[in-house]
Amino acid sequence: MLLIPIDIKPNLKVSEIMKSIIYKISLVWLVCLTTFFSGLVMSDEVSQEQLDQMMAPVALYPDALLSQILMAATYPDEVSQAAKWSKDNVDQQGDDAVTAVADKQWDPSVASLVAFPQVLDMMGGKPDWVKQMGDAFLADSAKVMETVQNLRKKAKEEGNLKTSDQQTVATQGSTITIVPTDPQVIYVPAYNPSIIYGPWWYPSYPPYYYPPPPRYGFGAGFVIGFGFGMIVHNSLWGGFNWGHGSVNINVNRYNNINVNHRLSSNNKNVSWKRDSTKRGSGVSRKADSKKAISRKADARKDFRGRDAQRANALSNMKSQGLDPSKGRAKLSGAGGDKIRNKVNKQNNLSNFKAKPSKRNSNKASTYKRKSGNAFSGMSRKSSHSSKLSSRRGAASHRSFKGRASHGRRR
Repeated sequence: MLLIPIDIKPNLKVSEIMKSIIYKISLVWLVCLTTFFSGLVMSDEVSQEQLDQMMAPVALYPDALLSQILMAATYPDEVSQAAKWSKDNVDQQGDDAVTAVADKQWDPSVASLVAFPQVLDMMGGKPDWVKQMGDAFLADSAKVMETVQNLRKKAKEEGNLKTSDQQTVATQGSTITIVPTDPQVIYVPAYNPSIIYGPWWYPSYPPYYYPPPPRYGFGAGFVIGFGFGMIVHNSLWGGFNWGHGSVNINVNRYNNINVNHRLSSNNKNVSWKRDSTKRGSGVSRKADSKKAISRKADARKDFRGRDAQRANALSNMKSQGLDPSKGRAKLSGAGGDKIRNKVNKQNNLSNFKAKPSKRNSNKASTYKRKSGNAFSGMSRKSSHSSKLSSRRGAASHRSFKGRASHGRRR
């Protein structure tokens, strides 16, 4: 309970006491609101320590599976429902499980995870982690993907990420990709993040470790292990566009398994976009607007940057004894005239000031003349009418005066 101290003096009026109470209550509310909104701003920003902690449990998953985990994490409520369904239907896995939930109103990314009960078992047990991962991915997908790459590099440097019978690890430039060795048999890796990446570098942010249940076929004493493989034909349809910080969808595979949510596209791959009509997930709504603001800011920055680059280039040329204007003056022939005319035209445009057109000026002067004639005509008519009125008034006065004197003589 919040107590507000109020000093009430005996000689104060009731109105002054009420003003004092209202003023102090307003100050308290202002402090509370400031604290509340400050907390919202801070919660929207995810530190690198948090991202490393967040992505460590899944960074070494196959690319396609990881991309669909990130998509599904943006619908945390549906992930919880899918995890419960998977727990209640332990015999369902692979494409058959995805077909079995075709009547659910879940996003296809969420439905695709029922093919991998081990994954949903982990996500269902940590709903807060799922929501945080979805929020971070929506806010800055490129940063999340960069974090994944850094974690993979650390695991590889420790000698714990390499090609095996279950998965193929390849390096393309600075990008590390992980794909199933057999495209139709998917193995979900299990590992302890505190070991596989080497000594953890953020002691205050230890990574979450999910020990795999024995029913999935995992043994003991491994750095990275693989349980039973899942036979999958179409349930994996996602992928990373590492160079652009986004995820995409393989249209053919997607349409083959998602018969109730088909994509209408002639392209082999399309970029993934979250379904904005689903508002019940609790995911932050500021992500899209932040991206739009960031793109506009970058565009303005690039525009200003080009002006600075031009100025620097011109300054460097002059410091070397080169003057573009003198060079243009030396150009001869039609080509030189064309370049000079173009530059002069551009300079004239920059100094151009809008002036009223001759046509509009003529219209204005014509209207002014017409208006003047009309008012002057009215003035002459008024003067003539006033003269007539004065004459009639004088005649009436004389007539009245004559009748009056005639009456007196009678």
